[in-house]
Amino acid sequence: MATDPNAEIDHEGPVTPYRQLAEILKARIARGDWAEGRPIPSENRLVQEYGLARSTVRRAIAVLVEEGVVWTVQGRGTYVGQPPES
Repeated sequence: MATDPNAEIDHEGPVTPYRQLAEILKARIARGDWAEGRPIPSENRLVQEYGLARSTVRRAIAVLVEEGVVWTVQGRGTYVGQPPES
């Protein structure tokens, strides 16, 4: 599903808000808003920006982690791409 990176969350639509947010974030990454290895905005920032519950934002990020789009470091943030090799 191609999503406009500037789209707003449609709370009445057929697609769940967490899935919409995941698609919006993927579109923003594809557009180059955040470079490979750089952090995306914090959960708090995404909660404020999109007017969603923290659990919804976390679920969207979990989807992106499962898809290999981002990776997380507890207490440090969520980063674009794959984690660096240790």
